[in-house]
Amino acid sequence: MSTPTKVVIDLDVPGPTINRHLYGHFAEHLGRCIYGGFWVGEDSDIPNEGGIRLDVVEALRALDIPNLRWPGGCFADDYHWRDGIGPREQRPSMVNSHWGDVVEDNSFGTHEFMALCELLGADPTSAATSARARRRR
Repeated sequence: MSTPTKVVIDLDVPGPTINRHLYGHFAEHLGRCIYGGFWVGEDSDIPNEGGIRLDVVEALRALDIPNLRWPGGCFADDYHWRDGIGPREQRPSMVNSHWGDVVEDNSFGTHEFMALCELLGADPTSAATSARARRRR
């Protein structure tokens, strides 16, 4: 015969705190997450701030995301943060071989990612791979 077990839950006793960064998010170049998603460009009829869609910012603010990681996925293998700073028309283009050989013009780059994080009130987390560093040498 088993002995009954008693469990007491005292809501007044503080428990452990879960670090909010465990619930972070990442942005991927797959589909329309970046282009047409976060980024529409400054000349778009869609309301934006510096090319970043304000309706997307509003929706993500409602989620209160603590951090955003970019670039996400395989795109990070070929992206270098320097390719996404400075005037957009002077940024190098590349072929994104991971997602259908589309031309990536870096119009949404490091600078825009940092601006997006600022609009969201989220901490930026940048991905870097050693594969890219080896190819750049």
